[in-house]
Amino acid sequence: MSKKTSRFLAVAAASLALSLGSAFAAQPQGGPGGPGGMGPGGPGWHHGHFMKELNQLHGQLKLNADQEKQWQAALDTMKQSHEAERANHEQMRQQFKQMQQQPILDLNAMHAAHQQIEQKDAQLREQTATAWLNFYNGLNDQQKTTVSTSLKQHFAKMEQRHEKMRERWEKHRGDAAASAVKP
Repeated sequence: MSKKTSRFLAVAAASLALSLGSAFAAQPQGGPGGPGGMGPGGPGWHHGHFMKELNQLHGQLKLNADQEKQWQAALDTMKQSHEAERANHEQMRQQFKQMQQQPILDLNAMHAAHQQIEQKDAQLREQTATAWLNFYNGLNDQQKTTVSTSLKQHFAKMEQRHEKMRERWEKHRGDAAASAVKP
């Protein structure tokens, strides 16, 4: 396997872990049956599904003790980063709320606050990606193949969801255009 392919797979593995793990960390307390309308069709119902995928992958990998430590470190980093991102966004929301009380908005200050939060969040995402890449780099080829298969399945599901959304959007646009033409 070339270094370029290996690097792509490492980034893809980190991407899967980030997307799955961020979704898990975003769950309200209480999990799928808890507050927040969790359940098929309710807000955030898919987060439990993502954690299920991540847990299934974990079970399939048959990690040794060192790998398990790296897995847990990556999970912990991901959860901490997600919580920090939530806190950053709440801080920004509060700042914007205060700024809106002024008779003349200071758009420069609002932009600067937004940029500062974006930089903090980018650092957090990079820490999480690094933790997952460290984990991935400690896997053997069989385990990397398992991760790759899981990623490919995840990407295919994502593409199917995107295609359905595109179809709905096109239908919606077509319906709106048709109703606008009719008198």
